[in-house]
Amino acid sequence: MRKAKAEAKEEEKDEIEIAQTRKDIAKEVRKAKEAEAAMDLHVAKADELAEKEMSKHITNQHEQHH
Repeated sequence: MRKAKAEAKEEEKDEIEIAQTRKDIAKEVRKAKEAEAAMDLHVAKADELAEKEMSKHITNQHEQHH
């Protein structure tokens, strides 16, 4: 009986460890997805700023030639 109880307790401990590891992995995946979304937002903003700047220069060059 003691042996079975000890084995069951050890299995439970292992399951808890596995669950904690899965939780940690899920947290890291979530953080990576959030970072990727933030990066995409910054890239889009940089692209928008670059387009505005290029548009200004094209407009200025066009006005200078006329």
